[in-house]
Amino acid sequence: MAAHNNNSLPLVSVRELKKHFPLNRHQTVKALDGVSFDIYPGETFGLVGESGCGKSTAGRTIMGLYQPSAGQVHIKGQNIHALDKKERKAMMRHVQMIFQDPYASLNPRSTVFEIIAEPLEIHQIHKDRNTLKERIYALLEEVGLNAEHAYRYPHEFSGGQRQRIGIARALALEPDIIIADEPISALDVSIQAQVVLLLQRLQQQKKLTYLFIAHDLAMVKYISDRVGVMYLGQMAELASSSELYANPLHPYTQALLSAIPVPDPDKEKKRQRIILKGELPSAINPPAACVFHTRCPQAQAICQQKKPGWKEYTPGHFAACHLITTGNQSI
Repeated sequence: MAAHNNNSLPLVSVRELKKHFPLNRHQTVKALDGVSFDIYPGETFGLVGESGCGKSTAGRTIMGLYQPSAGQVHIKGQNIHALDKKERKAMMRHVQMIFQDPYASLNPRSTVFEIIAEPLEIHQIHKDRNTLKERIYALLEEVGLNAEHAYRYPHEFSGGQRQRIGIARALALEPDIIIADEPISALDVSIQAQVVLLLQRLQQQKKLTYLFIAHDLAMVKYISDRVGVMYLGQMAELASSSELYANPLHPYTQALLSAIPVPDPDKEKKRQRIILKGELPSAINPPAACVFHTRCPQAQAICQQKKPGWKEYTPGHFAACHLITTGNQSI
């Protein structure tokens, strides 16, 4: 993978990760089919793609919620799926998740206090009731709520407030990395920006690392240092945010970016939308060779015959496509 500018070791290292879900005796959903990337300390790594491309499955497998079918996830140098139960519990303190739906991810029968206290109790932190109280009040303040909110139930809050409660719960164990699985897609647009600003402020204050999973490319550009683009369980392209948006190499990334409106009306008029043909194929029976060839506007015979290799075209800019002609050095 690409060397990162801060020369540090990756905090998370994903190698050839596969997650296949058997549907019945003859059919398997290939949700993840050989994905590799690194996430470095202090960065926000954006993972984007259409619904069903496997990005949430990637997040949940890194989190340890799913056992991979093949491949490895290393966090802080340890292969998390090879740890025993006790070691994994200790490791997973460092990795927390903010879920997509603030309605479904909070227990409606628990107060906010109980929701935030739960991870602290599981890991037996703050056994003393008073220090637990102080910790929970402090966490609520950090996310823009206050101590009075602690004794209410989730249904008494708006969507944005609920997501703040989810963020407070994720922060409770002082993790190194937070996996944010489409954390703003269920919220009103006006609230989305507030939540993103909160996440950025917390990242700076606490030196957090984020895996930010989303389908909204405009928002990912704004929040991410580097971006990986997924298609049908595989990685199509990976680069720094500025490089990916300025110089997308993969036809799929080009199509996704062409759909983002440009604020300048003159430029918007001249721009070419790239319309992808056909429907997204099923992950049960993905196309052979290049998985994108059935919808690619530039597809050629080789795309149906041979799977493209994952190559680094310019430093830190990777893609898997037969049709890219620049720099062509293999990794």
